[in-house]
Amino acid sequence: MKLDRDKVDIAMARKKMTIIQLADVYGVSRARMNVILNSQVVTPACAGRVAEALEVDVTEIISN
Repeated sequence: MKLDRDKVDIAMARKKMTIIQLADVYGVSRARMNVILNSQVVTPACAGRVAEALEVDVTEIISN
């Protein structure tokens, strides 16, 4: 499963959230959040946690 960085950025913009704030809600450092968002593959649980932190459905942030 791959996160679509553009879709994540759009979700962050809708919530007026920075990468630091997203990392805080997710529970990791900013550097680790960047690694997660730029990864080629993430686990379904990881994608679910990012979606939960952004308060969106996971289908809104994964690439098809």
